[in-house]
Amino acid sequence: MLLRAPLTAVWLALLLSCGSETKPNGSKNKKPKQVVPAIECDVRAGKINLPEFIAKCPSDCKQTKSQVYGTGVFASISSICNAAIHSGVITNSGGKVIVRKMAGQNIYKGSNSHGLRSLSLPKWRESFVVSVGKPKKGVIYPSSLDYIPSRPTYSKTGQKETKAPVVTTVMPATAPEPTRTTTPPPTTATTTPPPTTTTTLPPTTTTTTAKPRAAVHKARDTGLRRPEAVGSPTIRRQPVPGHHSGTAFNRVVQMVPAERNQQQQQNNPTLARRDRPPTSFARPDWYPGARRPTDVSQAAPDSGYTWSEAETAPEMTARDPRPDISEYERWYYNFGQYPPQSTDPEPQDTTHSRGFSVREQDSLPRADPEPVTQGDPNCKVDIAWLMDGSWSIGKRRFKIQKDFLAEVAQVINVGMAGPMMGVIQYGDDPVTEFSLKAYTNSRELKPAIDKITQKGGMSNVGKALSYINKHYFSDANGNRGGAPNVAVVLVDGWPTDKVEEASRQARESGINIFFVTIEGPDENEKQNVVEPNFVDKAVCRTNGFYSLPVSSWFALRKAVQPLVKRVCDTDRLVCSKTCLNANDIAFVIDGSSSVGTGNFRTVLQFVANITREFEISDTDTRVGAVQYTYEQRLEFAFGQHNNKADLLNAIKRINYWSGGTSTGAAITYAAEQLFSKSKPNKRKIMIVITDGRSYDDVRAPALAVHRQGVIAYSIGIAWAAQDELEYIATDPDKEHSYFVDEFDSLYKFVPKVVNNICQEFNSQPRN
Repeated sequence: MLLRAPLTAVWLALLLSCGSETKPNGSKNKKPKQVVPAIECDVRAGKINLPEFIAKCPSDCKQTKSQVYGTGVFASISSICNAAIHSGVITNSGGKVIVRKMAGQNIYKGSNSHGLRSLSLPKWRESFVVSVGKPKKGVIYPSSLDYIPSRPTYSKTGQKETKAPVVTTVMPATAPEPTRTTTPPPTTATTTPPPTTTTTLPPTTTTTTAKPRAAVHKARDTGLRRPEAVGSPTIRRQPVPGHHSGTAFNRVVQMVPAERNQQQQQNNPTLARRDRPPTSFARPDWYPGARRPTDVSQAAPDSGYTWSEAETAPEMTARDPRPDISEYERWYYNFGQYPPQSTDPEPQDTTHSRGFSVREQDSLPRADPEPVTQGDPNCKVDIAWLMDGSWSIGKRRFKIQKDFLAEVAQVINVGMAGPMMGVIQYGDDPVTEFSLKAYTNSRELKPAIDKITQKGGMSNVGKALSYINKHYFSDANGNRGGAPNVAVVLVDGWPTDKVEEASRQARESGINIFFVTIEGPDENEKQNVVEPNFVDKAVCRTNGFYSLPVSSWFALRKAVQPLVKRVCDTDRLVCSKTCLNANDIAFVIDGSSSVGTGNFRTVLQFVANITREFEISDTDTRVGAVQYTYEQRLEFAFGQHNNKADLLNAIKRINYWSGGTSTGAAITYAAEQLFSKSKPNKRKIMIVITDGRSYDDVRAPALAVHRQGVIAYSIGIAWAAQDELEYIATDPDKEHSYFVDEFDSLYKFVPKVVNNICQEFNSQPRN
């Protein structure tokens, strides 16, 4: 028993010691925890140098309006968080998301999903997809993100150049990422980074050959660089040994032979930068790369040396984010067909120019300045352009829209004798950018359009159409009256309000509405449209003439010529023809003995009161008159009096004839003398006024004019026969036939006749 007690104690001690030793080992086998780095709403996938990673998005990213390009598969310049919201991976409250990069696409289709609209984009070289932020079992993503560094900046002091330190992110040992190093050319100067910056290199290192950044941009810079003069001195740098905080350079001036200079330019046409100030235009707002004003080599005054793009290229580890040049972007970078001119003149030969000496040139007469055109007389229209200024369009597309309008202004040839154009920008509310009379030629319009800034808001097209109907086409804004009114609506996707009622009122006012719909709704998006078939409800005719769908903002330029051709085709602008300005009206007046002189003057006053309600001119409503008894007499024909004052005086001067009543013969006479000469785009209206039964048949003559498309009204007084009035009138009889007991009551039917003419005009089919 005595021996058993110590053995038990020893055994317990051994068990306790083994348990304490196994605890640390158990903790080592514990599953490592995934650390999710946080990002901002505007971080784009292309800025992170990892093929696949996890990140946490904050809340309220929708409000930042960071752009997204594509649907499902997104271009790498898209916001990661908004792409995740668009795909339904997270909500606007934020959350975790896994990003996986992939090859670029030829096109990225925009769409509206989860309350966020993505934009379309042509070919881009890198894409990404997003998924729910739950890693698969055993997969651990990097706990920190490797951001692509921005272009290094330089500071110059005298002849010394100090390069700002490039910060590199040290990846954790569990998931190392390969670090790219560059091998500079032998002739390229190198810089030593400060000792405080460290870089962790994994065992495997990828080596790439440096490519000058400037060569990537040669498509844009073509024509902007000038070759060095033959035999001109070139300033080169040579490193001074012994410098560690920075690299100093000695200035070496040497003459470059012409042959060597040409060879350098052939090998790399953008190798050497210019030593003169840059041209005045900036890169597009959407372009994420470094901008020219920050390049020290372009700054003035120069301290005495220059360096080339090739010398700084080895430090550029990031790829240039610019996409491959497409046909549209080539136009876009050059600002359409009207690139800004450089403010610094090119050097010229001071001895000869085009075969003349300077002295001879001075003696030549100077050319007169180019005269300002009066516009194209074959396109005399007043055009209001409604620009989409909503937030959904983005800055880049708003710039495309302005370039489109500037090119239209050049093609359409604005002038007082031709088309005049003004611009309204709409968002939440419409705003007049400039009126119809603000600019009288195309040359003045382009800088005015360039100055327009985006207002933002929704796409309230209905409000904009109401605005132009009530306020824009006025005499104060330059509405010329004799020119058709045209409104061209540019809309991104679809309107955010209803347009049907506002469009109807605008059409009735004589405004021809055109719709240019860019990236309209597809089958999946039509459920989000506020008003289905909004284009057909807005335009003047639904035959396709007034609507111009464009598949992409990048194809908008192709619509310039077709759109200009349509708005200038005044014969087809049928909405400018209203119920008051699109008629040929013939009055057939009974001058029989039963009427009497006094009552005849009352009849003429009735004719004059109806005439006053219409717009009278050779291109608007025209009026003719026939008086009849047994015989017929043409008082005046269509177009004989082309203004309202002359026409009213002509009506007043009609003399009472007196005689029998042959209404049927008078209808036939009016058809031959008046309606046979009517214009094809005019509505033919006949108003017969009689006080008794006709001596001849009225059925056959009335049926004949009905078949010719004449709308016939019959006004019967006193002893007029009701059955004849119904035969004369166009069906339905109740809307076209009126009867009064006495002549003094005729005035009551003036508004009824005019209103019925307008109701019929506005209810005609729009196809």
